Amino acid sequence: MSGHGFRPLFHPAGHDHALRHALQDLRTGRWGEMARLLQETADTGRWDGWTRRTQILATVAAGTDVVRAWRAERPESAAAAVMHGRVAVERALRAHRAGHPHAPALLREARTACREAAARVPADPVPWVGLLALTALEARPRPAGDLAGHPAGHEHDAPPPAPGLPSGPWGLLAEADKRDRYNREAYHRMLQFLYARGEGPLPEAVAYAHWASSTAPRGSALHALPLYVRVERYRRDRGHEQALDLHWVARDAVREARRAMDAWFLFCAVPEASQLDLNHLAHALSGALLFTDAVRVFEALGPYYTAVPWAHRTPRPADRALAEEVFLRARARCLTG
Repeated sequence: MSGHGFRPLFHPAGHDHALRHALQDLRTGRWGEMARLLQETADTGRWDGWTRRTQILATVAAGTDVVRAWRAERPESAAAAVMHGRVAVERALRAHRAGHPHAPALLREARTACREAAARVPADPVPWVGLLALTALEARPRPAGDLAGHPAGHEHDAPPPAPGLPSGPWGLLAEADKRDRYNREAYHRMLQFLYARGEGPLPEAVAYAHWASSTAPRGSALHALPLYVRVERYRRDRGHEQALDLHWVARDAVREARRAMDAWFLFCAVPEASQLDLNHLAHALSGALLFTDAVRVFEALGPYYTAVPWAHRTPRPADRALAEEVFLRARARCLTG
């Protein structure tokens, strides 16, 4: 692991070699391997793998017409209907980020595609995850002291399930939760909705992340949620400009890192774990100077890494080379610490 010349790799499939093969096939304009992989995934009866693989497949399929061709040739395919919703959501999110003039139309199309998939496959949480993802595009910043960013009764301002939590699209989260309890992506999409309410402090997100992790069972990836909020707080505080190293060794930061390690990582199936989660945990443990635990996570990552969260420790987060340097320095420090 510590050999000279180690270089990290980014690949959306990570350790999932079957998914890697399907992505290669997809990039050549064919849908056969994607359909085969999704059938095998569905046969396992595990929604976590289904959610993760459909999301990653959609990031590639969104730039192609492959899913449209699949639906045309196999109109009876429920998997193709779900992937149609996935692709529509991915395109709407990209259009919104780019400020594309067709973004409102793509949002409507994505919402319709998800509703149709939900009706087609009532037991599937993914269409509801897609609807939840779209709420971040409509989140409205809250004026100071205002408890509602939408008119009363709006589905984005449903009352929370516990005291101390903000209102939000809880009904959509409940629909996903009903189909796949503690669905990782669904809870992250809810967090992104809270982020989208404004660029200020994050008390709502902090409360939400700690509530979600405190209610999740052992082995759930939701125990890593507070790590994401801590990175976002650092980003909003422009921490790299202020050398806020104490941000990562504060008592609550160390506690969050240890909880994610003890309640999630030690019980998860690493090849199936989110690379983002693993990178956030390695980042948190190394920042908290818990080098022995961090080494275990770096070993689990193998050659794979993601630019986030490491990029937020640099002056230019869009520069992937800088993110890679921060990753390599943290990794080397843990291996020699």
